[in-house]
Amino acid sequence: MSFKTVLILLGLALATIFALVCVLLTRERTPRSCQRLPLQQEDIEDGQSLVFADLTAEEMSQVVQYLQGNLGVPLVDASRAKPSDNCIASVDLQVPAKAEVLRFLDAGGARPAREALAVLYFGNQAEPNVTEYVVGPLPTPAYHRDVTVQRYGGKVPFHRRPVTGKEYMDINALIQRELKKAPRFLAECCESDGTNLVILTTAPRGFKSGDRVTWFVLFHNVAGTGYYLSPVGLEVLVDHGDLQVSRWQLHKVFYNGRYFASTGDLEREFVAGALEVVRLKQPQADSVLGSMRPRRPPGSPGPLQFEPQGPRYSVRDNRITFQAWSIAFGMNPNTGPRLFDIRYRGERIVYELSLQEALALYGSNCPGGMSTRYLDGSFGIGRFAYELVQGLDCPYTATYVDRHYLVETDTPKTNQNSLCIFEHDSALPLRRHFSDSQSFYYGGLRKNTLVIRTISTLINYDYIWDFMFHGNGAVEVRVHATGYISSSFFHGRGTDYGNRVGPHTLGTMHLHHIHYKVDLDVDGQLNSLETQDMEYEFVKDPWSTQNTIERPYLRRERLEKEDEAAFPLNAPMPRYLSFVSPHPNKWGHPRSYRIQIISFAGKHLPSSSSMERSVSWGRYQLAVTRRKEEEPTSTSIYNQNDPWMPTVAFADFINNETITNEDLVAWITVGFLHVPHAEDVPNTVTVGNGVGFFLRPYNYFSEDPSVDSPDSVYFSSEQDAGACGANPLACLSSAAACAPHMPPFHFGGFLNL
Repeated sequence: MSFKTVLILLGLALATIFALVCVLLTRERTPRSCQRLPLQQEDIEDGQSLVFADLTAEEMSQVVQYLQGNLGVPLVDASRAKPSDNCIASVDLQVPAKAEVLRFLDAGGARPAREALAVLYFGNQAEPNVTEYVVGPLPTPAYHRDVTVQRYGGKVPFHRRPVTGKEYMDINALIQRELKKAPRFLAECCESDGTNLVILTTAPRGFKSGDRVTWFVLFHNVAGTGYYLSPVGLEVLVDHGDLQVSRWQLHKVFYNGRYFASTGDLEREFVAGALEVVRLKQPQADSVLGSMRPRRPPGSPGPLQFEPQGPRYSVRDNRITFQAWSIAFGMNPNTGPRLFDIRYRGERIVYELSLQEALALYGSNCPGGMSTRYLDGSFGIGRFAYELVQGLDCPYTATYVDRHYLVETDTPKTNQNSLCIFEHDSALPLRRHFSDSQSFYYGGLRKNTLVIRTISTLINYDYIWDFMFHGNGAVEVRVHATGYISSSFFHGRGTDYGNRVGPHTLGTMHLHHIHYKVDLDVDGQLNSLETQDMEYEFVKDPWSTQNTIERPYLRRERLEKEDEAAFPLNAPMPRYLSFVSPHPNKWGHPRSYRIQIISFAGKHLPSSSSMERSVSWGRYQLAVTRRKEEEPTSTSIYNQNDPWMPTVAFADFINNETITNEDLVAWITVGFLHVPHAEDVPNTVTVGNGVGFFLRPYNYFSEDPSVDSPDSVYFSSEQDAGACGANPLACLSSAAACAPHMPPFHFGGFLNL
């Protein structure tokens, strides 16, 4: 080998080494630009938010053990308890009194005792009843006190208790026994022996206080799809009010527009040829109405949201911080998501923001549909918030949080990944301006929002609960309804109550009304209520007095009493309605937060209805009352099964007390009327089916607080807009190289059913 050849090879080797070093250095620099940035956020003292934290599984178990050893009565696990047994129905956090909490958070007072609220069903007593105990202190309970009379003014009658899973199982067994009395009818009408039929409960259960008589609707059951669209036309009325299951009875049968005393009578009518039968084939999984199985192979993936340098929010225990926001979050197993101590720039805006109830009220010409008024809190809005599917229910890279609950069992259960938190780029400017006059520049800010989301599956419907926190200090609350519609068997004049959506399926009209509690503390606890709206005045133009101008002017009014602040559902309401502080902003206006409602609610139950008081919160799109510790919720889980003598009647909260410079609560109803149609199959879509409200700063600040956002963009005609230093949008090309490592998809939501 010649010396020249050696030099050439050596040169090539040096060039290769140099190139590799450059590549390695480049690769070394890239991760640095993608490293997670430290969060610079305001936060309250570590651990303070735990005063609102949901019970841990360990705390729930400690409460159960304490009750089992200290009540002096036998307790049966609720999952197998008969009505004649005693059992622990649920254990949840007892939220401390607001005064105690504020002394702790704001004045250096003692931390309130951590306590649990335990609900027990006492069926094995001379006078069966429902009793509620406060148990504490946690984590090692040493006392309990009966708070039932204090909370409700008396004992809770036993018939008001929610129906347990065990009770439904016993009802189903009764119905299956009764169906065996009509074998020829079932074979003809449904290609069934009864075992491939599934029951769906209705509620309430009767027509007067003390009743526990329920219509159950029967559907074809097809694995892998929703049975709710496959009614067979058969409905049965079951009396399950007796403490002894053996005494329960089937009282009435409905089929295709006719009523019968029993399944035996139904069979005899069929055998005698006196019954018109609609023959239904057993649906097949690949062709059943409402199947959600994909009909096309997967296409290319859609846009993917990710954070180039990691999340810009933090989640520590039960507190979320995001830019200027700080929120404590939790979940009530009955009423669902609840937020506390919501602060912006360190100032508390909202003390409590919580879901209260979800009403679904149906119409039909079948008995089950026409009598249905579901109060979903009694079924468990929080309990049935299951695991979220990453990449669909929430962004793939969202933060997912487990929730624990103890309901109808002595053992805590966990819904893994059932609440998600993420920053959402809405692809819309929060604000912007392009200047084409005098000077040329562009300024703007992306509308990035922190979202807290959970989704409840309540039998057929799925409710998506969103709480959103915007960069301008506004809070947005929104609910979307999706899932399957509930249906009746199509017969007679069924289209008076909905639309036909299948060969024998009537999509039944219904309304969704949702109720929220909003305890605003605007620049302190003491607030008043102010309305503003427009009027026109007719004036002569002052420069010539020859012409008339229709001049709009602002009409302001302070509402003094609760009766003035109760705005009927669907009636005109002042366009601006605000909680105002006694303190002014820089410009002399009261610091305020405005309530803005977005709703398309149906009509409320007529006042003549015997059950209207149980949902009397639905009378009002907004009602503002003085906050009282003895009025923590607008309804009760016991209202569902005794709406004729409601345990809690919201109408009683409104008694014309003064609301000037008081601690006030806004109670907000949103909703929509839903007339199902062909496009609701297989599922109702979220498009157009979202309602909610905003809490917006109104003279609370001296300017839009989003001006302090580090995401602001500004460049002028004199700058190079393509330079990263002048315009952060020009830096996105390098940020796009920071795509995160996507963890493998995992879903365990079926494991805990």
